[in-house]
Amino acid sequence: MRHFTTGDLNKQVGDVTDAASREPVVLTKHRKPRFVLMSYDHYERLRMGGDTRKVHRAAEMPAEHTDLFEAEIGRLARGEGYGDEP
Repeated sequence: MRHFTTGDLNKQVGDVTDAASREPVVLTKHRKPRFVLMSYDHYERLRMGGDTRKVHRAAEMPAEHTDLFEAEIGRLARGEGYGDEP
């Protein structure tokens, strides 16, 4: 999690809000954490408990994830996917 001072927020609002759009950021004042800034979507997921992401060990990955993972690894092994993204 990135940290910014409240002064950074005043001077670099674009940089701070861009970072907060990707992940929550901590805003500090007098070197102490005071606030957390995050995207509205992230806030709603926290509020509603709707974060459906799951963590799996590779050996225990569901079959549909294994199939997607293997397909992407194959694509990268063929040299695809490095410069062809829009």
